[in-house]
Amino acid sequence: MIRAWILAGLLLATSGFAADVPIPAPPQIGADSFQLIDFSSGRIIAEARADERVEPASLTKLMTAYAAFHALRQGQITLQDQAHVSEKAWRTDGSRMFIEVNTRVSVEDLLRGMIIQSGNDASVALAEHVAGSEEAFLGLMNRYAELLGMTGSSFMNTTGLPAEGHYVTARDVAILARAIISEFPEYYRWYSEREFTYNGIRQFNRNSLLWRDDSIDGVKTGYTDAAGYCLVASAERSGMRLISVVTGMASPEAREDASQALLDYGFRFYETHKLYSGGEEITTARVWKGTPPEASLGLTEDLYVTVPRGQYDALEAIMDLRSELMAPLSAGAQVGSVRITLDDVEISNMPLMALHEVPEASLWTRIKDEVTLWLQ
Repeated sequence: MIRAWILAGLLLATSGFAADVPIPAPPQIGADSFQLIDFSSGRIIAEARADERVEPASLTKLMTAYAAFHALRQGQITLQDQAHVSEKAWRTDGSRMFIEVNTRVSVEDLLRGMIIQSGNDASVALAEHVAGSEEAFLGLMNRYAELLGMTGSSFMNTTGLPAEGHYVTARDVAILARAIISEFPEYYRWYSEREFTYNGIRQFNRNSLLWRDDSIDGVKTGYTDAAGYCLVASAERSGMRLISVVTGMASPEAREDASQALLDYGFRFYETHKLYSGGEEITTARVWKGTPPEASLGLTEDLYVTVPRGQYDALEAIMDLRSELMAPLSAGAQVGSVRITLDDVEISNMPLMALHEVPEASLWTRIKDEVTLWLQ
């Protein structure tokens, strides 16, 4: 391997913050579990018992929505579809958007009723429309959980009503919220709507943080006697987005105060920077027996890092390259890695890829390169 160190001060623009700013401990919020992450980098800023299984209550509906969003993207359903309301959906206990049995409701209304009003009836009707039955839809939910790497979650219904074997972790919920915001921004906007009226009944979003803090634009509340009061919140300030998850709080006010405290802590003491854009050339490397004789190297996706405020200039980029690259080299081939360290601690590691194809050169060039390699 060839290793290159590039000082952050040379690689990156300076941040303007003084070094060695002390960072206090995260707020103590008294939740059963919690996690605070940066949306862009995925950096965990604070957590406690994040892998402990908990009852999710209506946080379940985040996965219900995620699976429905995929069905929309794949063209299996449309927002204009008129879904039939079964007796099962109509009779579902808990919070409701007040759809009526044997009527038809648009998919868009069901989604908004589930997201804004937390309607259990809407969740079941939506699942039945997408997959034919709630049981079949659960297969989709658990499969998407597996694909997202939500290893501590299991879904037994679409609503979050208590059921044996129905659980999540704070870590998994943060993963899911991040996926919704990233993959479906066109639908995520519904999570910031403060009210929704259906069937002449006006109901308000249970996430009171939407009224308290203009930077907060989601995401979802949950409550059952067993789960306590839960909340996933997300806020964006000055281009930096954070996601917090709190579970098992004693009251609606407690979950809101805890979420606000976590978000404020993250924004006050941390900063997120984009170091590289996906697809841009970071460096070049010699490609033996190829034409052209050099390949542009970069990343397939944007690279963000989240660091304590004032420590940006201490970042260091280390590029580990394979010592000899040989043609033919295909576009997208991994040729090394980019590691970002802060005070000698690795905080990010991403594959370094060839950005374009390098085919074999002429016979004469290949012979010359072979001789040069042999002499080395």
